[in-house]
Amino acid sequence: MMQGGKCTIHDIKPETCRAGPFTFDLRDDRVQIFLKFESICPVVGLFKEVPSAYNLQYEQSVRNIAHLVSNLSREELVVISHIDEPDTEKVAEIPMGDIGSYVNRH
Repeated sequence: MMQGGKCTIHDIKPETCRAGPFTFDLRDDRVQIFLKFESICPVVGLFKEVPSAYNLQYEQSVRNIAHLVSNLSREELVVISHIDEPDTEKVAEIPMGDIGSYVNRH
């Protein structure tokens, strides 16, 4: 849960949480964006209740993912894509060629 703008579930934020409750995978030159289930990240329930909060977090998460994808080698991205992340649902797809346009969005 969030309290004072910080996650109260983890003392140290896992790397996967840097994109909020969103994660990604690469398939056929597309970046697929997934939302974690509430059982993994309880803040998802809040986002589903407050669409403006969801949209704000989604945009920030996509920028973080785009920055990460833009700065990793193809080999590193392949390794990341092989990490199984169950308990998620796909919410978007971005063509790899368009990912750079998301890095500097405000």
